[in-house]
Amino acid sequence: MATRAAQKRLTREYKSISENPPPYITAHPSESNILEWHYIITGPENTPYFGGQYWGTLIFPANYPFAPPAIRMHTPSGRFQPSSRLCLSISDFHPRSFNPAWEVSTILIGLLSFMTSEEMTTGSVSATEAERKFHAARSKWWNSTGGGSHLKVGGPAGKGNIKAGDGGAKFKTEWPEVDQENWKWIREGKIDPATGAKADAGGPSCRPQLGIAAGSGHQAHAVVDAVIQQRAAGQGWLFNNKLVLVGGVVFLYVLIARLLGEGS
Repeated sequence: MATRAAQKRLTREYKSISENPPPYITAHPSESNILEWHYIITGPENTPYFGGQYWGTLIFPANYPFAPPAIRMHTPSGRFQPSSRLCLSISDFHPRSFNPAWEVSTILIGLLSFMTSEEMTTGSVSATEAERKFHAARSKWWNSTGGGSHLKVGGPAGKGNIKAGDGGAKFKTEWPEVDQENWKWIREGKIDPATGAKADAGGPSCRPQLGIAAGSGHQAHAVVDAVIQQRAAGQGWLFNNKLVLVGGVVFLYVLIARLLGEGS
């Protein structure tokens, strides 16, 4: 339970960060526990995280601001191990280095700054730019589905340790409006809720065949014509010129008949 000083301090900080949120950052305390804060960092431009939606928690000690919070980022990012405590100078790994003058906004700005660097620490991981962009593109899906586990929800995730498996329940509880926007994005983008992959909007591909150019409004007729052409090509000269041959035979017959008639 928070001390009176921590309660007062965090209430004031919530008012401050709500009225003047830092760029790319939004945060609020849980309704059930003012010591449990939830944040979302939006990936900044000109970074591999651009457009990503990175959700995490700050778990404050009861004697805050005289001790720092535990910091976690739950959304896979390619920068941090999901839901692992991060060793930062502003986290509970280094209580002696924490300055009581630092606020929630200071902590989250520091986290964002560290995220966009390449410095390594406990809880951080190495990844390529492509991998981080991949995670950014899937972050909204991951947050609202629990990594696709909404289809088979088990038990609730442990306190402060939200992993793929809770079906997105915790995210929905803390960010109901954002969760609705995410599901709208999933539907409109034809994202498979089970895998996070973009579904094929047009179903099985129907590519042009038999050398027919795409874009014709009469593909069925073109297919028939092409089949006829291919069939004709296989029949040889005799088949293609049968009318000429028949005409020639008739002409010869008439000619011979006249000659015989004149001779008789």
